[in-house]
Amino acid sequence: MTEDEDDLHAEAEALRKETAADAPELAEHDRVTELEQQLEEANSKALYAAAEVQNVRRRLEGEKQQASAYAAAGFARDMLAIKDHLDRALAAVSDELRADATAANFLAGIEATARELDAAFQRNGVTRVESKGHMLDPHKHQAMVELPTTEVEPGTIVEEMQAGYMLKDRLLRPALVGVAKKPE
Repeated sequence: MTEDEDDLHAEAEALRKETAADAPELAEHDRVTELEQQLEEANSKALYAAAEVQNVRRRLEGEKQQASAYAAAGFARDMLAIKDHLDRALAAVSDELRADATAANFLAGIEATARELDAAFQRNGVTRVESKGHMLDPHKHQAMVELPTTEVEPGTIVEEMQAGYMLKDRLLRPALVGVAKKPE
């Protein structure tokens, strides 16, 4: 071996020893990097979980508001049948019967009951669907019959067979209507 080769071997040996001495430091550096990545991943998962909890909370609050706003829908539908009966009873009373003093007192009580029911509906957001004279809206009206006429535009409601009602912005019951059609 020449002197140059000996120098190279010595240099290589020194480099090997230096690298071996740095190896625990490199392994420690890799471990720190790995732990930093795990910490970043755990933070990311924690943020995701917090966002998910926030979304669930918002959704539940919205559902709770919806449930409380429309909780009376079933009861209101049941009360509509009573209103229909009262309206039919009042519509069936003749002028002769209204002239009778005893019947007039009885009718005044029925009319007061109907007004009180209307007021209760109004206080709770139950409103009547506008029908007669309006265009058919399949979201609020149910066409039961088509009536030929030239007096109004086809598709216009000319007769209401049963009133429809809304609870706030939801349909409780569609109005049953007769719709104008072009005569043949």
